[in-house]
Amino acid sequence: MKFTETKTLYDSHVLPTYARYDVCFVKGEGSYLYDDAGKKYLDFSSGIGVNSIGHAHPEWVAAVAAQAGTLVHTSNLYYTKPGGLLAQKLCELSGLNAVFFANSGAEANEGIIKAARKYSADKYEAGRHTIATLNRSFHGRTHTTLAATGQESFHKHFLPLTPGFVHVDANDLGALEALGGDVCAVLLEAVQGEGGVIPLEKEYVQAVAKLCAERDWLLLFDEVQCGVARCGTWFAFQQYGVIPDGLSFAKGVAGGFPLGGFILGEKTKGVFAPGLHGATFGGTPLGCAAALTTLDILSNVINDVPRKGKLLRDGIEAFGSAKIHGTRGLGLMIGISVEGEPKAYVKALLERGLVCLTAGSDAVRLLPPLTITEAEIAEGLIILRDVLG
Repeated sequence: MKFTETKTLYDSHVLPTYARYDVCFVKGEGSYLYDDAGKKYLDFSSGIGVNSIGHAHPEWVAAVAAQAGTLVHTSNLYYTKPGGLLAQKLCELSGLNAVFFANSGAEANEGIIKAARKYSADKYEAGRHTIATLNRSFHGRTHTTLAATGQESFHKHFLPLTPGFVHVDANDLGALEALGGDVCAVLLEAVQGEGGVIPLEKEYVQAVAKLCAERDWLLLFDEVQCGVARCGTWFAFQQYGVIPDGLSFAKGVAGGFPLGGFILGEKTKGVFAPGLHGATFGGTPLGCAAALTTLDILSNVINDVPRKGKLLRDGIEAFGSAKIHGTRGLGLMIGISVEGEPKAYVKALLERGLVCLTAGSDAVRLLPPLTITEAEIAEGLIILRDVLG
């Protein structure tokens, strides 16, 4: 099938909710993608952070094939070994207590929002349900997670949104302190991804944790994009010296298989009882097997993520280009602040064989596979220099 034929199928039968680039990928291998014309691309996007171990990793392929040949789905009315083992692993890595499995980051955030409101209703009854999030945050595209998202550009066309959210500026503790008695939780991204790859200040996060403890607000972290080793620790909150009451995860946890969920801490683990929450496809044996293997592979590279991230950022900043205002991020979650329209640069990079992303209004975003090699970083820097240097 020719590219024009594939594009016609999309134009005729797929809702136009994405402004797609004129590329049809047909194969991936390691840090590389291949289109239907045989052109090779270096992937610095990882499918928006999903392909954390690259494409078609042989251990992942073997684990998924083996599980697919035995048991794919049973529903959550029964126990399966992969689900139990993955929940145990995630609790060990996060230091929290109990996991709920879903399919996506939006579902994961819906779950911790429900947990926060249930906790507050159990303890304080009605009237204490507001959740504070940050301006420039992004928490998903369901109606409720859109309301949680602190970007008005995502809100228009879908009003009225779910009530019960307030947005304040990042790193402004006073704005949080001024909130009223109807607050039950604060939901943070340690690194705001869609908002521009902006890490929060450590002192701010620690002050928020202290405020939450004083007022019995739940401290929640959205780790959908910045979690699962992306920033150089298993979860980004672990670089801030705090312990949350809950966190959401998704994207890179299963190496490309749709899997997400949330993990609750000691204070919140008892809020749900049978029948209060569910997800038909959440925690399938196939997805959990994919995640277990992904986490095993990541355990061999996680300690090198900060060094590789620094290598990439140092290389970019060494360009000394007037097109670049600087870099920001943690680990291998990197934003390049650029002069002009980021999408124009991303398109030019794609034409030269480097797949990147935008973030916010001013940044080119890099989310390479966490298994990327130094040689592949060097290759990417050559293309970045050609376009941004």
